[in-house]
Amino acid sequence: METSPARSPHRLDPAGGCPHAVNARLLAQGSVAAVELPGGIAGMAVLGHEALREFLQHPEVAKNARHFTALREGAIAEGWPLLTFATVQGMTTADGDDHRRLRALAGRAFTPRRVEELRPRVEQLTTRLLDELERAAGEGDGVADLRRHFALPLPMGVIGELLGVETRFRDRLHHLSNQVVATGIEPAEVIAANRELAAVLGEIAAAKAADPADDLTSALIAARDEGGDRLSHQELIGTLVLMIIAGHETTLNLITNAVRALCAHPGQLALVRTGRASWADVVEETLRWDAPVSYFPFRYPVRDLTVGGTRIPAGTPVLAGYSAAGRDPAAHGSDADRFDVTRPARPGAVRHLSLGHGAHYCLGAPLARLEATVALERLFTRFPALELAGSEADLAPHAGFVGNSVRSLPVRLAPPRS
Repeated sequence: METSPARSPHRLDPAGGCPHAVNARLLAQGSVAAVELPGGIAGMAVLGHEALREFLQHPEVAKNARHFTALREGAIAEGWPLLTFATVQGMTTADGDDHRRLRALAGRAFTPRRVEELRPRVEQLTTRLLDELERAAGEGDGVADLRRHFALPLPMGVIGELLGVETRFRDRLHHLSNQVVATGIEPAEVIAANRELAAVLGEIAAAKAADPADDLTSALIAARDEGGDRLSHQELIGTLVLMIIAGHETTLNLITNAVRALCAHPGQLALVRTGRASWADVVEETLRWDAPVSYFPFRYPVRDLTVGGTRIPAGTPVLAGYSAAGRDPAAHGSDADRFDVTRPARPGAVRHLSLGHGAHYCLGAPLARLEATVALERLFTRFPALELAGSEADLAPHAGFVGNSVRSLPVRLAPPRS
């Protein structure tokens, strides 16, 4: 039976916070929920695993913002914090032939062979960052912020090398990408961050145009310059925005969340240490149990659709509720909120949807998995007594409702000296 959401829309908190309690409450009411986006914009979120799987691959769901009714009608202000998600020109906002063209251009850097070729560099960078983490802990009475000193610079370093981005730009790009995906900052800050990000990436692109190298940015510029029919300048910058943000923010959260989960569940860590589970199992269970992205904007039905028994009007901005789907009891059982690295996969079922599904499945998924498995194995081998330096309750949640993690992760690498 088709229903329309009769309850008041759930107001997504622009400041963010841990999503799981809210997700559980909304899921108990149905697999699709009406939500209020910043600025009072009406939207919906697909939260149930099966409903989200259906929605992500539905042929009448689009990514191009020309289908976004409120935007088309002028109801969205310039400084709306989610505007970049809708209007950036790249594969995340393209459909059909345009999406296939843009994905093919970037996809050459993420083939299984190219990703596996990166393994030695990922391992080398991981070892160096573990040295720096230990040094930071030595300067901090045995405690260091693992997110800042390890989980962040690893994926930023890898994506920076893939794109050919000089080290001097990387801290700035991380700060700006954080601003771009934030949901609780002021309109003037949104506008300034987007302009500066485009300017920095334009500077990087100009340098690569003058002095090409064997990197993805140079390859994209070459495609742009082949008559302009393969890649426009706006698509070039939009693709770089996507690669910078998706190329490090997701893996940063994944590594952070996995370390948190293992520290909070030492029995699960013991299963890995004794060979009864693998580091790959840890990564997949973390992706399910504590997805690095909570609510990802946007998709738009091109006609009125019924998903999970709920009507979604055409032109509605819809969020993919990855963190909710990961703990959906209908898909994962009554213990869906339990972290279990030995959780068996259901026959014929997708274990999680946290890296997407269908045509827009995350292009960098193999690289994210490689980085996370190497990082976790090397980290817990080097520091077998690693533990959280403080209480889980004291960890401040990530700002905004798009990303899902904590702002810092203080850890103690070895037991304090008596």
